[in-house]
Amino acid sequence: FQRCVGMDALNSLHSTTYEIDEKHGTDYHKRFLEFVKMIQKENLVIGGAMTDPKGDRSKGPSEQDDPDLFTRIVDSDEKGVYVSGAKAHQTGCINSHWIILMPTIRLTQNDKEYAIVGAIPADVKGLTYIYGRQSCDTRVMEGGGDIDLGNAKFGGQEAMMILDRVFIPWDKLFMNGEFEFASMLVERFTCYHRRSYVCKTGLGDVLIGAAATIADYNGVPNVSHIKDKIIEMTHLNETIFAAGIASSHQGHKMKSGVYLNDDMLAQVCKHNVTRFPYEISRLAQDIAGGLMVTLPS
Repeated sequence: FQRCVGMDALNSLHSTTYEIDEKHGTDYHKRFLEFVKMIQKENLVIGGAMTDPKGDRSKGPSEQDDPDLFTRIVDSDEKGVYVSGAKAHQTGCINSHWIILMPTIRLTQNDKEYAIVGAIPADVKGLTYIYGRQSCDTRVMEGGGDIDLGNAKFGGQEAMMILDRVFIPWDKLFMNGEFEFASMLVERFTCYHRRSYVCKTGLGDVLIGAAATIADYNGVPNVSHIKDKIIEMTHLNETIFAAGIASSHQGHKMKSGVYLNDDMLAQVCKHNVTRFPYEISRLAQDIAGGLMVTLPS
């Protein structure tokens, strides 16, 4: 479940750590590769924690009234560093094994303590999760989960992560004050992750199939406006898919050896995802009627 965020974090860090080392003579890339070896050997799930609460968005991290609105280094010793702050909207963090903390915006010289990338266990001391709810949670709690196929007992979730002097050892630190590389990391992560939203087409496939099945139940699969709506749903869904696949196909090789997908097509993929799934859902409700819209939990 939910490996895309960690995958996107690992890919973007592979190239970014390589280029930080190239400029500063650091050994972040070597540390990072050792971390990846452990992750692969133990088959662990990684959560990518990038989004900070941000506060007043007209101000940078060092200008905020509350310094903990962005994750930052608050102390260090011979063993490593200590970080405090928060990460918001963390999908899948509860059922990840490790979390990679990353900056969320372009940083300046004044924001050096916020230029932090590090890996922490999901149950590390000093980390608190404020767990979010989803609209379908009660269906699982009521024992009606047998209507769902797949992972019927375990739904998705989000959480706010609060960090209070969380320790990161030196060997799990992949950026430490190199503020000029924060934007590079954010842009590359975003490029991967917005292409990853192609997963929504899997949900679309299920919804289209369900709508078509209900049309069969209702005895109207050959009615022209029903067929037109299912065609439009398929068109919208495959348009999302096409942008994601095209973004990957147009990828190019980075200095470190990994590939980065096409940025423009990744943004198009995400833009489609902010629009088309809702129209697909509207058409499904139009075809299925009250049977789907008012279906008991």
